[in-house]
Amino acid sequence: MLWVKAFHLIAIICWFAALFYLPRLFVYHAMSTDQISRDRFKIMERKLYRGIGTPSLIATVALGLWLSSGNWDYYAHSLWYWIKMTLVAVLVVYHFICGQFIKQFRDDRCQRGHVFFRWFNEFPVLLLIGIVILAVVKPLH
Repeated sequence: MLWVKAFHLIAIICWFAALFYLPRLFVYHAMSTDQISRDRFKIMERKLYRGIGTPSLIATVALGLWLSSGNWDYYAHSLWYWIKMTLVAVLVVYHFICGQFIKQFRDDRCQRGHVFFRWFNEFPVLLLIGIVILAVVKPLH
């Protein structure tokens, strides 16, 4: 199971790298004024989301479920685990919201400005803090 845990952590790091950088690209995209820049951001956003973000999400969830199955009796009765899973579910929703923004930018119909995306960029940080504290400290047994 240590190999599974190692690959789970690698997937988490890759997923969060995408979730931290993608909204930053949205900030720059929303601020861009020329078509060449907007076209470049469309490509970067799509490749980051499809090439790194989504595969990392899938690997994170699959490997996390695999790890959980190894000691299911413990996890099934641990409040901290279910709170953590709720935060992970919110993070998955955030990921797909990012996908919706990519489509809006692709179609040149995104109405959100760079200030919105600067705040939007901070949300996964808050989730990361909660998830890591729950996974490491395991409060609320």
